Amino acid sequence: MKGDYQDLVDEISALLGAPATLENRDFRLIAFGAHDSDDDLAMDPVRTRSILTRQSTADVRSWFEGFGIARATGPVRIPAAPEAGVFRGRICLPVRYRGIVQGYVWLLDQEPGLPGPGAAALDAAMEVAQRIGVLLAEEAKAGADLSREFLAVLTAGRGWQQDMAVAALRVALGAGGDGLHAAVCVTPWPGEAPASVPGAAAVCVVPRRVGPGPGSAGPGTGTGPGPDTAGEPALAVLLRLRSTDALTPALAAVARLLPRAAEATGTDANGAGGGGKAAGGGTGATAGVADPVRGLADLPAAWEQAVAAARAAAAQPRLGPVAQWSAIGPYRMLASLAADPVDDPAARTLLTPANRELARTAEVFLDCAGQAGRAAAALGIHRQTLYYRLGRVEQLTGLDLDEGEDRLLLHMALKAARLT
Repeated sequence: MKGDYQDLVDEISALLGAPATLENRDFRLIAFGAHDSDDDLAMDPVRTRSILTRQSTADVRSWFEGFGIARATGPVRIPAAPEAGVFRGRICLPVRYRGIVQGYVWLLDQEPGLPGPGAAALDAAMEVAQRIGVLLAEEAKAGADLSREFLAVLTAGRGWQQDMAVAALRVALGAGGDGLHAAVCVTPWPGEAPASVPGAAAVCVVPRRVGPGPGSAGPGTGTGPGPDTAGEPALAVLLRLRSTDALTPALAAVARLLPRAAEATGTDANGAGGGGKAAGGGTGATAGVADPVRGLADLPAAWEQAVAAARAAAAQPRLGPVAQWSAIGPYRMLASLAADPVDDPAARTLLTPANRELARTAEVFLDCAGQAGRAAAALGIHRQTLYYRLGRVEQLTGLDLDEGEDRLLLHMALKAARLT
């Protein structure tokens, strides 16, 4: 399919005598023609970034869409704007199929005063653009089918429904279904799934919390572990891998999704800008990456891992914003145990906003394996202050912090509170 796009882009370049680029409706680069000009203005910052990063920024997209390209049915000429990084004017050929825009072909326009492509050449180029539109529409339909099957696997209950969903996804993926994959959860996710994600076999939006099947409760939804807030959507991505040791490209692809996800929360990808949780968890968009799996039968379990890692990254900022399930430590267990908001009688009072500092003190003390010197240093307080606070914690909880099981109970309650 990629070769077909390249051939058509080269055909437009030959018709109009200028190198062309093809982007989908999300301004992600699909193909571009050869560029052999010595004119420095021909490779302005916008064009250079699009080719090097294979996508345009949201500001660039908004600027070009302001010229009505999403509504246009014929070529649109866009003037140069050096202040926007557009040193040369553009000709945009909307790529449509049955009236719906599928993407855009871009060409550099001639300098003012020089003759540009004639009407006949532009008409011929638009005919080629229509052929591109057919290919993009077919690809989008195939992607929609994959999204539907992928979502069915993630939302099906255990048993024969899940077996049928996995079988349908395997058919939709074809030979690639038996390869090595990693499941990814990005939450919260605004709007629709992106048209494409580099290295992805399938992408879908999970509209609400998804768990391992009937009978597993999730906070506020009754359907199992998932995005942190009831009803909050998550993006699910099935990434293709070459080997279990080749996660770096997958992690890079996930990291590029976070800025868009963060727009929904009004925070940056690291969680800055929002209010804190009772136990100090983060508030921004986060992502979780499951351990690689071979074959789709293990995909539901891999999705649970990805969700748990995303929740852990939100709960403990040092783990994120992109966390691998293999690296989240105790949250691997707590994410499945903390199905409901923590309401253990011993920790209930300690976890109120009024006692936030005491809860933090107890958590740091327990993180330091009960070593008072380490805990006091980590908190930046005197050891006697630490002892005083720990005494208050014991009074509020009724627990004895000299007893191992009491320590374990409190430690689990504090960590689980971050997840909810």
